[in-house]
Amino acid sequence: MKEGWELMRLKGIPLRVHPSWFVILFLFTWTSQGQVVRVSQTQLAPWTSWGLGLITALLLFLSVLLHELGHSFVAINEGIKVKSITLFLLGGVARVEKECATPMAALRVAAAGPIVSFLLAIALLTPVSSVSNWSPLFGNLLGQIGSLNLVLGLFNLLPGLPLDGGLILKALVWKWTGSQRKGIQVATNTGRFLAIFAIVLGLWVSLQGRGIGGLWLIMLGWFGLSASRSQSQMLVLQEILCELTVSDARSRRFRVLEEDQPLRRLSELRLSKNSEDSSPEWILLCRSGRWVGYLTDNVLKDIPVQNWDKYTLGDHQSPLTDLPSVGEKIPLWQAVNYLEKSDEGRLLVFSSAGLPCGTLDRVDLGQAVLKKLGIDLPGKLLSAARAHNTYPLGMSLNKIVEAMFSSGSIEKPD
Repeated sequence: MKEGWELMRLKGIPLRVHPSWFVILFLFTWTSQGQVVRVSQTQLAPWTSWGLGLITALLLFLSVLLHELGHSFVAINEGIKVKSITLFLLGGVARVEKECATPMAALRVAAAGPIVSFLLAIALLTPVSSVSNWSPLFGNLLGQIGSLNLVLGLFNLLPGLPLDGGLILKALVWKWTGSQRKGIQVATNTGRFLAIFAIVLGLWVSLQGRGIGGLWLIMLGWFGLSASRSQSQMLVLQEILCELTVSDARSRRFRVLEEDQPLRRLSELRLSKNSEDSSPEWILLCRSGRWVGYLTDNVLKDIPVQNWDKYTLGDHQSPLTDLPSVGEKIPLWQAVNYLEKSDEGRLLVFSSAGLPCGTLDRVDLGQAVLKKLGIDLPGKLLSAARAHNTYPLGMSLNKIVEAMFSSGSIEKPD
């Protein structure tokens, strides 16, 4: 369960709770319960203090939810579909279908969450003094939730991805430089610095004997460092997919036969033990050096064995235009997009002269990207990936291309 359980829908937006959320819910309930006991002027029953602690924790996450709804509603107003809101161990996250098309729209969406948190903090902290005179417990509840909203707003304004402040910084750099990629790079680098600082500070706090606070800082820093590393890797892979072309990745996984050969020749080719590839993916046909079509193995199933010498390969050919294809000069990101739309799971590559010059599948794409990174995989790993028609090492290049579409760095074809 990657995104958790769906609890409800708010304005069509699925609200999900990740299993890790229950861990932080318990921790906040526990700490809030202790605060209730200290503030209470009378002896409270355990169920009362724990109940008030649970209410405090739930109100905190209601604040987190309102923070994410702030992002979501502004995103919807900017024409961006919100896929879901998920509460998890470190707070909440809203998943959107794509990024904003302009830096100012991205700025508005990023700033909406902290603004909601600050408004809640003002609304809750303003009456604390007068309410505390009437009910210390209620005043403590307002003070805790108001203070936590203030901290939530300020923390999210730290200028590093994946925090809102990092998104604001990315939007500002994008506006100043005209480059969204430059904005991502700057915000990613500042996010990495803040993450390392949080880890170091967490270790220092832990050594001072404040274990919970130090552990929390270390967790936040580790999460930020992982997000920064993932973002950096994503940028590198996106650059490679834009830099390399199909000609850098293509292989030659087809056989060429003359169309006037008997149908039995196809069977012999498939059964050949001395063939370099005993199961070529495509059989392409030619006539006097000219490409005329292709043939599938289905014909061997449809025609009795005793008639294989009566028919030629050309009698059952299909035009090459029926095969999913791609030009050798197009960038790899575009080839990934074509490949994912193909039922065949592979593409026939055409040269600039319009002639078949190779094939392209997920293994070819992944291998080209890995080689650009200086990584050579063993043949067994590549064979296993090709047997299942998957990207090597689970690279999911299709998701990287989708991220490029979402960010607007490339335009999605119709």
